[in-house]
Amino acid sequence: MLGLKKLIERFKGTQVHALNPPGSNGVNTTGSSSTPGNCRVKFKGSKQKSSKACSGSGAETLIPFGFPRTDHLEPSIEPHLKPIQLIETLADLFRRSEACLESEKSLIYIEQYSILSSLGDPKLLKRCLRAARQHALDVHSKVVLSAWLRYERREDELEGVSPMDCSSRFILECPKATLVYGYDPNSIYDNCKCYQECAKSTDSHISKVKTLEEDSDVSFCVGNEEIDCIRFKIAALSRPLKAMLYGSFKESKSCKIDFSHTGISVEGMRAVDLYSRTRRVDLFHPEVVLELLSFANRFCCEEMKSDCDIHLASLVSCIEDALILIEYGLEERANFLVASCLQLLLRELPTSLYNPKMMKMFCSFEAKERLASAGHASFILYYFLSQVSTEVNTVSNVTVMLLERLRECAAQKWQKALALHQLGCVLLERQEYTSAQCCFEAAAEASHVYSLAGNARCRFKQGQRYSAYKLMSSVISEYKAVGWMYQERSLYNVGKDKIDDLNTATELDPTLVFPYKYRAVLKAEEKQTTAAILEIDRIIGFKLEPDCLELRAWFFIAIEDYGSALRDVQALFTLDPNYRMFDEHVSGDNLIEFLSLKVEQGSQADCWMQLYDRWSCLDDIGSLAVIHQMLVNDPGKSLLRFRQFLLLLRLNCQKAAMRCLRLARNLSSSEHKKLVYEGWILHDTGHREEAIARADESISIQRSFEAFFLKAYILADTSLGPESSYVIQLLEEAIRCPSDGLRKGQALNNLGSIYVDCGKLDEATNCYMNALEIKHTRAHQGLARIHFLRNKRKAAYDEMSKLIEKACSNASIYEKRSEYCDGSMAKNDLNMATRLDPLRTYPYRYRAAVLMDEQKDSEAIKEVSKAIAFKPDLQMLHLRAAFYESIGDLKSAVCDCEAALCLEPNHIDTLDLYNKARGK
Repeated sequence: MLGLKKLIERFKGTQVHALNPPGSNGVNTTGSSSTPGNCRVKFKGSKQKSSKACSGSGAETLIPFGFPRTDHLEPSIEPHLKPIQLIETLADLFRRSEACLESEKSLIYIEQYSILSSLGDPKLLKRCLRAARQHALDVHSKVVLSAWLRYERREDELEGVSPMDCSSRFILECPKATLVYGYDPNSIYDNCKCYQECAKSTDSHISKVKTLEEDSDVSFCVGNEEIDCIRFKIAALSRPLKAMLYGSFKESKSCKIDFSHTGISVEGMRAVDLYSRTRRVDLFHPEVVLELLSFANRFCCEEMKSDCDIHLASLVSCIEDALILIEYGLEERANFLVASCLQLLLRELPTSLYNPKMMKMFCSFEAKERLASAGHASFILYYFLSQVSTEVNTVSNVTVMLLERLRECAAQKWQKALALHQLGCVLLERQEYTSAQCCFEAAAEASHVYSLAGNARCRFKQGQRYSAYKLMSSVISEYKAVGWMYQERSLYNVGKDKIDDLNTATELDPTLVFPYKYRAVLKAEEKQTTAAILEIDRIIGFKLEPDCLELRAWFFIAIEDYGSALRDVQALFTLDPNYRMFDEHVSGDNLIEFLSLKVEQGSQADCWMQLYDRWSCLDDIGSLAVIHQMLVNDPGKSLLRFRQFLLLLRLNCQKAAMRCLRLARNLSSSEHKKLVYEGWILHDTGHREEAIARADESISIQRSFEAFFLKAYILADTSLGPESSYVIQLLEEAIRCPSDGLRKGQALNNLGSIYVDCGKLDEATNCYMNALEIKHTRAHQGLARIHFLRNKRKAAYDEMSKLIEKACSNASIYEKRSEYCDGSMAKNDLNMATRLDPLRTYPYRYRAAVLMDEQKDSEAIKEVSKAIAFKPDLQMLHLRAAFYESIGDLKSAVCDCEAALCLEPNHIDTLDLYNKARGK
């Protein structure tokens, strides 16, 4: 009880708010004057103090900061470009990329990145960045884009990995290759040769060069010292020196020349002499090389300057060195040195962002001008820096300054629109509404219509609700309807009209989260908590967001279902360990500890049993929660982090999944396990051969289930063909190795699928039956496929129905079952799949194909267009292009093909259709 009391006091803070318990008169909705921020939807409760808040029901104790209220909910303004005509914009990008000069392509792919960012597909964005890096010509662009790719992979989170490591990956990602000017289309996919190079041994001591007296015919005096040199060798360093020593100047007649006024030291002048004889700078201490660089600049010694520049660049090894040397580089216009320093600073992000000297280097207008003079200030540099700063701290002064520099670097219209819109979003979050409004208005003038939503929000924040409403109404009447338009106008509407706007927003774009949240909280305010949970379940079913899990946990706490609340909070903090609940008042650890006192916690063995049960029911969120509890008991278990990775991948939470995978790699106690996790990381980033090499190396150390499974998975991920038997062998080897039933069930399921592809149905049946015996429920789907192949359609349908009984809210199962029935039954299953997960494209494609067969062309195109409006999927665009081509609308067909090729330039079927439509 003492621990509970302390937790309660910790939650109370300086303000305590009460929630009416279930069965009381209603939810506490006392007014609040504070305004929520825009980073995410925030839930602010009552600010009425109550000394009895923690002495009532359990719900009151667990929600000390009040219940969420509809009048304090609002969505964020997304900091991305959101074209009104996305498909036409993508098609235009494709046409421009095909017609432009090679030097312009890199920037077009960055433009594509900025437009596709709003779709939230990490792999699509990585592809854009890789294409931009692939076509980059200048060293500066290569340095920035290479660092950007590294940041997207979050390699800084991998223990023992240096920012300048090459790791023998593709040349596109090699830090040395970035410092080479030009573009070679024949080598862009080559493996980097860094790992093949042997370290060249260099004498550590400076060899003494004995200068014979007769060799020296001129002396340079520095102070009281005389440095004997060879006149013609010094003259050969530059034209100015040649003119001085052999021209009409008095020095040409003198054997002793006073160089005290040049600022060079005695040691430096000796180095000049030695360099003139050997043409080497690696013999000198770095401080001496810096003197040589200054001397080279003063006397226009281009070769010496280049040698010093390259040598100093090779010495950059840490942030401190980079920050010192970049100053010299900028002062002496040593662009290669500046590039090398810049590369290290960027590849150390986000860590280097916290260094004040680093930010001084980039943030001010003067700093940007200095970088520009060396050719190292660009739109892409500040785009990258501002992206990182926004993720670290959206409202910081650093973020604002970097976005100001981004705006100054913007040259093209889309660049200006992006910089202004993002700056407007940050200023809005900082509650600087007048300045934010100016930015949004300027972005809208640059043809970014979505910035009008930011403009309306700023007006609303300044008390101009009707003006905001009118603005959004004009947008709706002027442009083609898009979901965000109605969502934004709903904020300024009231009553039934508000709900109508929210429902229209969901109809046009079911992926918008805010309408579900608002309707759920509204139902809770009307004391319909169960209905509120069902409403928020609609979005959680296909789009797992921390905000939604927080809200559902809140509802469960309100009805004192602490087990379900704990499950959601544990899953939430798997997605985002730094998330703070209850309007950022409460940390996850505190809330989980508090809820755990209300729910009986089992042992590690109990947790394993729960995990089997939830895995069997396809309850991925429940499985995440169990693993979270298991990690509390055993925080150093890398295998559990790996399980989190697999679950999060299934839930389409890519970033959270990769974070867990990196943690698994870092926590690995053995080298063979670490290699497996590195293999998965490489596979995710498209390095197939590297990933297989890691699996092979792991197997050579110790034969393990995960190493064999990884290799089989990678090989099966591509077209198998003759490799099928080898993959079968690998999976059989995996099954023979020690592992738990959950993983063996997956291996058996995969093995069954390959047997089916090979026509070995009996062997596949055995695999699926064995998988079901160890509760791998998804094996029902494999058995259904076998029944179907054996012309037992009814048996296939029944097998899928068994799976639905165990996991009734899984859209993919309904979608699959629809293949084993006809007519209205298939239509009902597909409609159910769409209701559960509108992001699944097969139901739209199937319904559209049926309509085309019925010669209902316009209805078919409308069905496909419905999904394309919120998910411009490659297959959907290809299908609609085929529909357009079949009815003779060649212009629309070509446009859809171009948009699809913008997403995937090498898609063979779309290329064929594109050429066919253009040929007509």
